[in-house]
Amino acid sequence: MEDIFHLGIKALVRDEAGAVLLLQVNPAKLRGNRHGEYWDLPGGRLQKGQSASETLEREVAEETGITELQTVKPLRMLLSNLRIPLAGGESVGLILSVYECVVPTAVSITLSEEHIAYKWFPPKQAAELLGIKYPAEFCQVVARL
Repeated sequence: MEDIFHLGIKALVRDEAGAVLLLQVNPAKLRGNRHGEYWDLPGGRLQKGQSASETLEREVAEETGITELQTVKPLRMLLSNLRIPLAGGESVGLILSVYECVVPTAVSITLSEEHIAYKWFPPKQAAELLGIKYPAEFCQVVARL
């Protein structure tokens, strides 16, 4: 039987000093969340009629308040470690398309209700925290940034 996947667009946001922005997920806002609190990259699922770049800009603005990204370049496509629960007990997989984005070091962050905290981490520490949702190969790429 074939598996079904949703496409998520994620931003690996870095400041000019190289730190990585992570958002702590609000467990109360995740339907069927079995993972508790964890750190993630800003982003969300592609919606009908939107391009990947439109989704990236929309999600980053909604989740962080950042409306201008200085640099955006594709980083990796990967299969998430998490599955998305659906009504009826079924679930779908999640394919993530991650883009590396650079913002000014002094950028202001405004969180949405989806997250309870944000923090800038050195790449190696960010990679360790992302291990719940992202495969080890991707985390190794982040650690080497």
